[in-house]
Amino acid sequence: MTGPIFVVAAKEFRDGLRNRWVLSICIIFSVLATGLAYFGAAAAGKVGFSSLSTTIVSLASLAVFIIPLIAMILSYDGIVGEDESGTLLLLMTYPLSRTQLLLGKMLGQGAIMAFSTLVGFGSSAVVIGLFSAHTSWSELLIPYMVFISSAVLLGWIFIAIAYVVSASVSEKSKAAGIAILIWFVFVLVFDLGLLGLLVSTEGNVNADLFPYLLLVNPTDIFRLVNITYFADQNLSGFMALANQSQFSLFGLLGGMLVWLVLPTSLALYIFSRREL
Repeated sequence: MTGPIFVVAAKEFRDGLRNRWVLSICIIFSVLATGLAYFGAAAAGKVGFSSLSTTIVSLASLAVFIIPLIAMILSYDGIVGEDESGTLLLLMTYPLSRTQLLLGKMLGQGAIMAFSTLVGFGSSAVVIGLFSAHTSWSELLIPYMVFISSAVLLGWIFIAIAYVVSASVSEKSKAAGIAILIWFVFVLVFDLGLLGLLVSTEGNVNADLFPYLLLVNPTDIFRLVNITYFADQNLSGFMALANQSQFSLFGLLGGMLVWLVLPTSLALYIFSRREL
């Protein structure tokens, strides 16, 4: 059962290497993360590596925009692209089930995101450890492990969502449009809607209910994961309210795992019923 999945996954990863996806994502993450860590305090009139809490929260704010977008661009044509090019029918002539094909492609592209995230953001941790006089390696290790692990999970979630789209449509152009729309809703529109709720109610939102609304959006769970370690960080808006909740780190990571399983299951179901 798992053999064909890993064969497909290995092919997807090799294609990522050949098409420079891995290199490109690594460079993007590394340059943006290192630049943000060094110049993050420029607005306060100083440059250089600031406190670790400021760096991690700033990196999370950056990652929440670029990781879902890159994941969607990487995977939106995973099924529909193969269908349009005529290779999907060919693949289905091999001793390979639809479940194995889809899971293999998701695993391969997930490996691209995981490797690129580890190398890209990990390189910024190395730079900070080497050049920051205020941060030791031991202080860096656990916060960066939490950040990178949650960033990898976020990328996998949006790869799974992209496969739901790719298995549902018949044209790459339509898949691309829907993927960008989904990214826009999760990353921008949802949070603006919650801010609008806060403004319209003048902050009189049920303090027990409000944090649970954030669990509807995986990008907000990702943000919550990365402020769990830094309760002293100055936060504003609904993140300040959410930080007062009793969500544990492992509970939030569990929420991200649920967000990974649900679209993966939906993608498998849709693809199993897709006409070839």
